Formats: sequence, C-alpha cells, structure tokens
Amino acid sequence: MEYETTVGVRFRDIDAMGHVNNAVYASYAEQARVDYFDDVVDRDLSSTGSVLATIEIDYRRPIELDDGPLTIVVDVPHLGESSIPMTYDIYTADGDLAAEIESVQVVVDRESGSSRPMPDAWREAMADYHDL
Repeated sequence: MEYETTVGVRFRDIDAMGHVNNAVYASYAEQARVDYFDDVVDRDLSSTGSVLATIEIDYRRPIELDDGPLTIVVDVPHLGESSIPMTYDIYTADGDLAAEIESVQVVVDRESGSSRPMPDAWREAMADYHDL
C-alpha cells in the first residue's frame, strides 16, 4: 500500500518565475517523510536518528500558487539493513503529476555518526504497511 499526505502551496514557495522554486520540492518531500514517520512508524522523524543520504528529483511540470493543495504519494519499495529507500509522487489538486522524487533515509548512531541497523519495530511497521 502507498501512503498519501497533503501539503499546501505557500506564497513564500513561489519564485520570480511565478512557480514553486525547484528547491522547495525537496521540502515537500521532507514534509511527506515527517507525516509518514508520524503515521506509519509512530515516530517523530526528528527523534529517529536518521539522515537523508540522497535525493533525486524529476520535475514533470511547474507548480503554481493555485495548484494546491498538493497530494504526495509515498512508497517504500524495499528496506535495507539501515537504509529506507522512499519514492514520492507529487500531484496538483487537478491530479497532474508535478514531480517524481526518490530518496534514501539512513539510520545512524548519533554518537559515532555511522550507520546502524534500523529498529525491528520500524522495519515491521513499514513492511506491514507496504506488504514487503
């Protein structure tokens, strides 16, 4: 199953070209990650001891101020030992695909900064939710 959340388009997201600035798309994915961890893993993302290792954004169409609220569909295609690959499809209120994003979140030991295995409870929650 895929996870869905919504994010509003704020006036401050708009750049001089009249559409959402390219860097804001990463912020939309970040908000979707926060919502996902709250709802699926039952954890506040800031307390997880995880970091964003990679992010790749494919822009499909510009987002304008009146294109919101946006729907972000999040999927976790598989789980690594310490890594959580995630995909995000961002849709406008009209249902147009605006961007496809892929990221990898990595669980780290806060003291050493090295990766560590994700907790079993997280793995079980994500695996159950996505039928992995």
